[in-house]
Amino acid sequence: MNFTGTEEYVATNELQLAVNAAIALQKPLLIKGEPGTGKTMLAEQIAKSLNLPLIQWHIKSTTKAQQGLYEYDAVSRLRDSQLGDDKVHDISNYIVQGKLWESFEAGDQSVLLIDEIDKADIEFPNDLLLELDKMEFFVYETKELIKAKTRPIVIITSNNEKELPDAFLRRCFFHYIEFPDSQTMEKIVDVHYPDLKKELLSQAMDVFFDVRKIPGLKKKPSTSELIDWLKLLMADDIPEDVLKNHSAKNAIPPLYGALLKNEQDVHLLEKLAFMHRAKS
Repeated sequence: MNFTGTEEYVATNELQLAVNAAIALQKPLLIKGEPGTGKTMLAEQIAKSLNLPLIQWHIKSTTKAQQGLYEYDAVSRLRDSQLGDDKVHDISNYIVQGKLWESFEAGDQSVLLIDEIDKADIEFPNDLLLELDKMEFFVYETKELIKAKTRPIVIITSNNEKELPDAFLRRCFFHYIEFPDSQTMEKIVDVHYPDLKKELLSQAMDVFFDVRKIPGLKKKPSTSELIDWLKLLMADDIPEDVLKNHSAKNAIPPLYGALLKNEQDVHLLEKLAFMHRAKS
């Protein structure tokens, strides 16, 4: 079982090594990196590459670790008891499996994605230490011990919104997805738009990386923003000379709304453009 990327996902040698090392060590793979660098998509492509089912657990600020194991639906049981339903006598009818339980019960090995774990409460990772380490947990309502039939490949993503506990980090294999260089980025773009004109790609890439270099940006445009921007440039049939002599210091990119995501960064580029014109 070896991950080498897919036709839809360009994985660097370092990322491939990290994925395969985590699989060999049977440890969760903790992936960090800028938003938009393909962390979530990685789990999808690992599952596709290895022909395994994918189970996704997208974390929110209100998500509790217990929800990944199971939840006891006491409200439904109370309602059924009032209605005289016979199934009320079997408490297992009111146990709702979580995503971890689902991955433990999968007949074959699966890929379990725990997406954006840093969105949850700081205690969330610690509450999953035993379950991710031992691959088992206890259901108190039914007095069952649930053990993984086959250990899932666990992919955990984080946007670094908050620090994760040391005890949790020790149980993971860590990899940081560096922002792609221009050569790797061209390969990524080619996956999405294989028929894109080389001249347009070259000019758009120059503009894109120039914008990323501007100091003071609140949010630098990411890979996903570049893909969206290129799609718009092709759809609107932007003339080549619009980008050819473009400089991030003296003009705002056409269709900049695909690249810049807040007014602060737009104002910054407008200010730079005004200062350049004033010096000319």
